[in-house]
Amino acid sequence: MAECDVSHHNGPLIVSWRHKGLKVFFETGSTSGVRVDHSKRLAHALAILNRARTPDNVNIPGWRLHPLKGELAGFWSITINANWRIIFRFLDTDVELVDYLDYH
Repeated sequence: MAECDVSHHNGPLIVSWRHKGLKVFFETGSTSGVRVDHSKRLAHALAILNRARTPDNVNIPGWRLHPLKGELAGFWSITINANWRIIFRFLDTDVELVDYLDYH
């Protein structure tokens, strides 16, 4: 099992999670619940999300940040790799309900 240092608990925190494996990865670096080949990109994305206060803070070139519609209205999406995304929403200046999913 690969490990990656993703403990970035300074300032605002991601306050809630939908994906248990992603939460464990963020808190411990364990890749048991995420794709190992995504670990570097996930670590970077979670570090940014953990400090973000607005969607503009997450608008990184190549991440294709965009608001979601329909049942997921209010959520934002960033691309991790191919069909894989992290989706989340802001609660004031905190990030909540972070999920990691394959769109297709």
